[in-house]
Amino acid sequence: MKLAEAESTMQKTVEATQRAFNTIRTGRANASLLDKVTVDYYGSPTPLKSLANINTPDATTLLIQPYDRSTLSLIEKAISMSDVGLTPSNDGSVIRLNIPPLTSDRRKELVKLAAKYAEEGRVGIRNIRRDTQDFIRKQEKNSEISEDESRDQLDKLQKLTDKYTAKITEILAEKEKDISIV
Repeated sequence: MKLAEAESTMQKTVEATQRAFNTIRTGRANASLLDKVTVDYYGSPTPLKSLANINTPDATTLLIQPYDRSTLSLIEKAISMSDVGLTPSNDGSVIRLNIPPLTSDRRKELVKLAAKYAEEGRVGIRNIRRDTQDFIRKQEKNSEISEDESRDQLDKLQKLTDKYTAKITEILAEKEKDISIV
């Protein structure tokens, strides 16, 4: 794996970690809370955002308006069965999700969950580093590159690893701040 490929893959890992953070609720309504919810639509799991328009009319409410009214009960069931932890309210044409304020215990749990997602992202970056290091060392062993070139590439790789690990730590600190704001 070349350095450019490694950097691209590390960037994608940071983006995936950011998407995982977006699924953690912070006490404010955010449509990305429902990103992981899938609805069993005609026998196949379909992402909720493909079946409905999701709005945030205020800071504590999510409004889900299905494109097809016949999917209303399916969407309601999917939200109830998901790990979102919110109870849907169906009024016949839209589904409302009221987001209650977070308790201090729940905030602590969410901070731990965010830390877990961040650690998974860091592990992913370290795995990319390991694979790239193996590739560089194999090139050196096969005399495709010199020892100096190998050392330079390994140094650049370590700097990339540090850069993207720091990005994840920065995103985590921001998310923890969002979760902790009362």
